[in-house]
Amino acid sequence: MKFPCCLLAVAISISGSQAEDRPPNPDNFQLVQRIHGFILKTSAEFSAAQMKAYTGTIPRAKDAPYKMVPIPGGEFLMGSPPEEKDRKPDEGPQVKVKVDPFWMGAYEVTWDQCLPFILNEQSRWKDGALKSPRPGGETVDAVSAPTSPYTDPTFDMGEKGYPAINLTEHTALKFCQWLSAQTGHFYRLPTEVEWEYAARAGTTTCWFFGDDAKLLDDYAWHYENSQVENIETSHPVGQKKPNPWGLYDIYGNAGEWTLDAYSADWYAKLTAQPDRANPFHCPTARYPRAVRGGSWDDDGKNCRSASRRFSRPEYKMQDPQIPKSLWYYTNAPWLGFRIVRPLKVPAAEEMHRIWNLGTVGEDG
Repeated sequence: MKFPCCLLAVAISISGSQAEDRPPNPDNFQLVQRIHGFILKTSAEFSAAQMKAYTGTIPRAKDAPYKMVPIPGGEFLMGSPPEEKDRKPDEGPQVKVKVDPFWMGAYEVTWDQCLPFILNEQSRWKDGALKSPRPGGETVDAVSAPTSPYTDPTFDMGEKGYPAINLTEHTALKFCQWLSAQTGHFYRLPTEVEWEYAARAGTTTCWFFGDDAKLLDDYAWHYENSQVENIETSHPVGQKKPNPWGLYDIYGNAGEWTLDAYSADWYAKLTAQPDRANPFHCPTARYPRAVRGGSWDDDGKNCRSASRRFSRPEYKMQDPQIPKSLWYYTNAPWLGFRIVRPLKVPAAEEMHRIWNLGTVGEDG
């Protein structure tokens, strides 16, 4: 993955957070260098043949477990063919891309895993920086974390085992940094290419199980089957059948953030590029960002492997704060995330850029 377009934007967003009369943010490049060193000492897999499914735990979340499954590298046609039912223009033209191997979360990130990151009980500035960092304190404490939520972040949809929702891309990426600092593995959000490649699991049909929409109930929570007492809602993860690579709820339940900026014509631009290995559409603005998978509030046609969606400022419409929060959405109770871990450990500079992509661009 290449990030030249992000260099300036990330530098501006990070330095701009220091306008107040306050100590420097301890979540800086030096912190990432420490985390990077920990990851290099911990990572034991160096080839695709060594990749196995594994279950880890999160010490700061009462050892909440999380499961990662290996996704083999390969090539695939991204997007949908012109004849696919319910196809939208932004799903084409199809383009062949190459993807390196990585691990992906078998489940969407849940509140059990995420709430301890959000309810961190530490005094923080609005950008998540610790107000009183302790010299010699633990590395994980210096990771920027959300300010206290201004409303119930679960929106009464459920907590134990339910997908974490209403969170910005920045929150999701800082969760990845927080998790990495504890576990010694580099976690991030998937790219849009990685997401579709993993969802398809080697298939070319509308859904990984075929083209028959009647089978979707077996694999996904969507608008037509997500009602509880006549109200559509999210559901605990892992209740439906997984895809062939062991991913649960890859369709429906919670929509899933990707790293990428959204562009309706991105595939057309990719077709003109000679090198289409691990393509990534680097964000240069806060909106729009690419979201995948559909949700409990989407029709089945919007849960297809190729279906795309994008973020918008309206997701914060009910946010009462001025300026609006970096961390929460009040109008996206269907939006969650899933994590990945690439086989190849990137340089510290790349980690730093990735974990701060959520702040690139002007907020709305």
